Amino acid sequence: MASRFDAFIMAFSDPQTHLKDKTMTILFSRLAVVFALLLAHVSLVSAAEIKVFSTIGVQAALEELTPQFEKLSGHKLHTTWATAAVLVKRIQAGETADVLVLTQQSLDAMIKEGKALAGSNSNFSSSGMAVVAKQGAPKVDISTPEAYKQTLLNAKAIAYSNPAFGGASGVFFAKSLEQMGIAETINAKAKYPAASGNAAQLVVNGEADLAVQQEPEVMAVTGVDLMGAPPGPFNNITTYTAGLGTEVKDPGAAKALIAFLQTPEAGAVYVKRGLKPEKK
Repeated sequence: MASRFDAFIMAFSDPQTHLKDKTMTILFSRLAVVFALLLAHVSLVSAAEIKVFSTIGVQAALEELTPQFEKLSGHKLHTTWATAAVLVKRIQAGETADVLVLTQQSLDAMIKEGKALAGSNSNFSSSGMAVVAKQGAPKVDISTPEAYKQTLLNAKAIAYSNPAFGGASGVFFAKSLEQMGIAETINAKAKYPAASGNAAQLVVNGEADLAVQQEPEVMAVTGVDLMGAPPGPFNNITTYTAGLGTEVKDPGAAKALIAFLQTPEAGAVYVKRGLKPEKK
């Protein structure tokens, strides 16, 4: 015996029982409203609390995107910010999160160690390094490797992330100084922010003339001017990626966040914050 649902379908599929266009339009309009209300109800009921570990490299962008995602999805984000290196150590020590937003290198390492789910990772943006000076300071020349080297030597003090903390920009900049043969001279006048801190803040405070760090990080600080990117081989491009922790509580909600980070709307924020959206 045909069910009521079957009879309902037949009413639309049998040519002899077609409703008039006007009646069908009204019916489908009402069904659309009911369906929208059901979706809203489901979204409300299934709203999740998503724990996120995120590198500070994308902090400014993700802080702007968080309310947009929460409004669209109904989910709530609880984010811990630190350098990727610090977060990796916390994960290795036994801490966990639903979504891990790290550098590609760091997340790949977590997958190999069984701390993140293989196949869940998705690149969403990248950025290079930047040199900043205090707002209103004269423009410095960093257009060539030799000009860059001389500008660093001329500065009274330079701020950058302490390589001992493992941050990508700090480690790379320290290696760059060695390659240029000026590591001893620059390190004698180096100023380091606290772990997960921002080198640009030391420029604003007057402790350093220049700061060198990932562009989205230093540009998030008010009171500095962008001098430009280090030239050629002295600029390090970092790719940011998001993936699932091995103990993710609501995979559907967590995957929704990762998918949101790939949207054009998110991409527009990345550009504004000194990041480059990754093409799929």
